[in-house]
Amino acid sequence: MSDHIYKVVEIVGTSDQSVSAAVEAAITKASASLRNLRWFEVAQIRGGIANNKASHYQVTLKIGFTLE
Repeated sequence: MSDHIYKVVEIVGTSDQSVSAAVEAAITKASASLRNLRWFEVAQIRGGIANNKASHYQVTLKIGFTLE
């Protein structure tokens, strides 16, 4: 069995729809420039309020990928 060595980066995804959509947006964008994505961890969830409602969501993710 080979050892798994990971690099971890932190990114922030945003969406005006949901937390889940913010996560998906972040992963989609990260996959455009990073290879071998393996896992993510939600580090923080934030959002904005407008007219007494949640108006947008921000999710800080730690994304792990294997090194080549």
